[in-house]
Amino acid sequence: MASSFGHLFRITTWGESHGGGVGVVVDGCPPRLKLTEADIQPDLDRRRPGQSKIVSPRQEADRVQILSGTFEGKTLGTPICMWVKNEDARPEAYSEMKEKFRPSHADFTYVAKYGIRNWQGGGRASARETIGRVAAGAIAKKILRERFGVEILACVKQVQRIVANVDPERVKFSEIESNIMRCPDQAVADKMIRLVEKMRRAGDSVGGIVEGIARGVPAGWGEPVFDKLEADLARAMLSLPASKGFEIGSGFGGIVMTGREHNDPFRARRGKVVTTSNYSGGIQGGISNGQTIYFKVAFKPVATVMHPQNTIDVQLQNTTLKGRGRHDPCVLPRAVPMVEAMTALVLADHALRQQAQCG
Repeated sequence: MASSFGHLFRITTWGESHGGGVGVVVDGCPPRLKLTEADIQPDLDRRRPGQSKIVSPRQEADRVQILSGTFEGKTLGTPICMWVKNEDARPEAYSEMKEKFRPSHADFTYVAKYGIRNWQGGGRASARETIGRVAAGAIAKKILRERFGVEILACVKQVQRIVANVDPERVKFSEIESNIMRCPDQAVADKMIRLVEKMRRAGDSVGGIVEGIARGVPAGWGEPVFDKLEADLARAMLSLPASKGFEIGSGFGGIVMTGREHNDPFRARRGKVVTTSNYSGGIQGGISNGQTIYFKVAFKPVATVMHPQNTIDVQLQNTTLKGRGRHDPCVLPRAVPMVEAMTALVLADHALRQQAQCG
């Protein structure tokens, strides 16, 4: 199983959703970085279930412990191991899933691949696996912020057909965190929240788009041709649970423009290279050009709904299955810190690769 990600800044996540706990090993973190659990916990608090009325009610403190790789509050340059204990696991809620495959989950495909699966909450296919990513991402964000001046943000851009007005150049973290939807457009956020609450009461779910933003990335990061910066970002985002689409800069919308309209003209301004537009999304030729990087990630509606659905059992007999347990009616608010984490992991890795190559 491919549970590792990155090259020089490399992570390996481990654990299942209803096992003893979940965690991550971070290899390649530079030494002498000030680091304690207090640097990591805030992002895990933003990811955890039970934080608001529009997410899963599962009650987990998600308190992180650093088991190795630090001494006297600083990184050693050795592998950093972190773990979070599972405290509110209820595997009995999934007993029916032992014999039946949930529609649009990974149940059937895991059996098709491995011949065995952990049916208690989905095992490694559960979004609980992302705890390790978010913990590692918090370290990556700290490196990027303190050593390279890079700011990583993400926010909810769209829920179903409700679209927010977000300016990647100006949006602030405080605006994103001002409401439980994590949408900086407050009037639109209220509409989104009402829709998600409606879906939850109906036993249904809804999807949407998270926008990722990286400001202050210097020109020159990226490794053409196969490790282009946008290619690695796309791989990172599409590895997240429930993700179904990725576009950067103008994305699919750029097809309706002409080349003259779409090109980003270069200008010199106070000794710096800038572009007067940013349809490229801050990346050209697979390499950052010094402008703000922005992209969108589409997340599907949560597959677990509280209504009977057609499916099959492990004997390949037709049957029905009704969703049970505690689930998000919309993954987007909790996906925001996940998108931030994966963005940071990609950029930290490319920052170290650029340093190794060019000094």
